Amino acid sequence: MMDSHDRSDSADESGGRHSPVSPPRRSSDLPAPRLARAILLAALLSYALLTTINILSAGVSRAAEVTGAVLLLVILGLQLLHSSPGANRAPLRRRCLTLGVQALLTYLPLLVFHAFWGAMAGYLAGSLLLLLRPRVAWPLYGLVGVSMLIPPVVDGRPVIDSVYLCQTSLLTGLVVFGLSRLVELISEVQAARGELARMAVTRERLRFARDLHDLLGFSLSAITLKSELIHRLIPAHPARAMSEVDEVLAIARQSLADVRRVASGFRDMSLEQEINSARSVLDAADIDVRVKVHLGALCPQVDTVLATALREAVTNLLRHSNASHCDIEAVEEEGLVRLVVENDGVDPAYRDPSPHSGSGLGNLHARMTAVGGRLESGRGKDGTFRLLAEVPANTPSETTAEVREIVFPANGSAA
Repeated sequence: MMDSHDRSDSADESGGRHSPVSPPRRSSDLPAPRLARAILLAALLSYALLTTINILSAGVSRAAEVTGAVLLLVILGLQLLHSSPGANRAPLRRRCLTLGVQALLTYLPLLVFHAFWGAMAGYLAGSLLLLLRPRVAWPLYGLVGVSMLIPPVVDGRPVIDSVYLCQTSLLTGLVVFGLSRLVELISEVQAARGELARMAVTRERLRFARDLHDLLGFSLSAITLKSELIHRLIPAHPARAMSEVDEVLAIARQSLADVRRVASGFRDMSLEQEINSARSVLDAADIDVRVKVHLGALCPQVDTVLATALREAVTNLLRHSNASHCDIEAVEEEGLVRLVVENDGVDPAYRDPSPHSGSGLGNLHARMTAVGGRLESGRGKDGTFRLLAEVPANTPSETTAEVREIVFPANGSAA
């Protein structure tokens, strides 16, 4: 969801974390599909309204005006059909049929309304671009524009009127084509963002399954073999059996610790690497990201806990928001390291019934507390969500065990 960054920014991040990194802001605040469809509908209705005004000022009979209004509604319906996403994938016979009907309704009324009906040629030009292959659509699009040179000439109008009608028909066709394609593109982008969120969850599940297999496969096999050995040793060699029991307990304890690490994703992590990873994922999701990094060398505990906080924030952003902008700031000031992640697009319907439960923000809160830091998160009045994680820059190494025990107590229950 992040923006692409230039070569100098990449050099700053790869060479060290001492320089602030502020990628250029990209204008990618795409409207939602519903808003895009509303803009398209407003444009089509505006052109239809102009034609209605022309009909009323054409000086024709009331019956002709009513007929023109009915034909206008039919053309508008056909245009909405042609502008709908996926219309170009309809069977060729159906596309040719609807285009033929629209062409008849575009040119036949010219016999009655003359140049006053000319705006409808723009709809036809746009439909040709939407439904036909480019090598056929563009010549026909130009032919429709050129054909609009004729009605003003027949009416005895100046040549400038013919040029004006031709130009406005071509321009209307481009507007209809562009707005219709924009609606389809935005719908595809929204679907891609949802797919990215699902892919992130799937990758985490795969990681969990892979780590469980790698960490526990050997341990469980060893426990099984030693348990069978103990079963055979108990009758004749009880002392040796007790020794083997001690080894089984040690393996079991290590296996339990491995399970806790896998479940929490707790391992040595780098905040700088997580920022780069978040930038890549967010940029792929077409979310505008601004990153500011100004850090010195961090101790492993601080590095890991802040990297974990960033990963959780980005995961929540993908799963529970419709963000178009995200700001990530990681700075060190006066002995404190502060990480701030702020995004828009918060889903007002989403409610977390327990903000400090489960393996998400609850674990982050426990980890921050264990290293002497603090965690704040919540929605802003402007529809944004802000997560703040702040920890001392120098944390004793003994806190690592405390973090694990607080997040996953000895009885096995999660905080």
